[in-house]
Amino acid sequence: MREIHWAVLGTGVIANEMATALEKNGKKLYAVGNRTYEKAVKFGEKYGIKKVYTDFNEMFTDPEVDVIYITTPHNTHIQFMKKAIENGKHILVEKSITLNSKELDEALELAKEKGVIVAEAMTIFHMPVYKELKKILESGKLGKVNLITMNFGSFKEYNMENRFFNRNLAGGTMLDIGVYALSFIRWFMDSKPDQLLSQMKAAPTGVDEQAGLLLTNKEGQMATVMLSLHSKQPKRGMVSCEKGYIEVMEYPRAWEAKIVDAESGEVQVIKAGVHEDALAYELSDMEKAIAGDVSCMHLDYTKDVMDLMTEFRKSWHFTYPEEE
Repeated sequence: MREIHWAVLGTGVIANEMATALEKNGKKLYAVGNRTYEKAVKFGEKYGIKKVYTDFNEMFTDPEVDVIYITTPHNTHIQFMKKAIENGKHILVEKSITLNSKELDEALELAKEKGVIVAEAMTIFHMPVYKELKKILESGKLGKVNLITMNFGSFKEYNMENRFFNRNLAGGTMLDIGVYALSFIRWFMDSKPDQLLSQMKAAPTGVDEQAGLLLTNKEGQMATVMLSLHSKQPKRGMVSCEKGYIEVMEYPRAWEAKIVDAESGEVQVIKAGVHEDALAYELSDMEKAIAGDVSCMHLDYTKDVMDLMTEFRKSWHFTYPEEE
């Protein structure tokens, strides 16, 4: 079996990180495509990529391409996903994978029909430290997970052309940073939350600038989330169990976690993986999935998170132009 050939759609920050990550895994990008051909050429030169498409649409029909990493804005994902799937390409898609559950269901139905892997590039599902923490929780030494508390806030200037606040570019806290918090929650909860409450403050453009979420599942596990695009917060996740708690800082690409024993106060630091290798872990797991171990991409969690985000936005009566 020949080496898996990767192509990347887009030449922005994530595409650059992806090219570097692939090199860390001892591989090279096979092809690149971008709306602006000149940008694709520069990107190709930078990473020594053999194939640069004059028209990026050629990527979807190129028989040499096995898997495409889609790095374009959220609201363009579904059209590119469908093109790739229809042509038998596996796809790894930047978060948020789609705008809503309906789009994701449509893509997954098509993928099932065509026999290809669809996955979201969610770092939390692939960082080694999270795999270690799951083992610790499964051992029972900390008891049951009861509460999860999440924070994520950035201060972005009110530039309404910026994608963060731009409704036409699927801006807002939920799809941009909420997806991380909800993925963290889903990783540590026994089942998908089925009771949801929230409050949202809109930016001048109408997108969700700030949000507070409360989630509960059938096991009685609860989670709170505070998100903001206009107020700085630490990227902090805390998992409170019966016999102690786990604290994770910089949780989207965490490399360590602190476990505090509830009775003794003893602190244990768990270290696994490297912050800078976040995308390398994702790409490696995607190749495992293509080889047959689909469970390592945690598509069920991606689906649950998308359902939650869709429900929250419905409760706010907030839609994007593509949904109207």
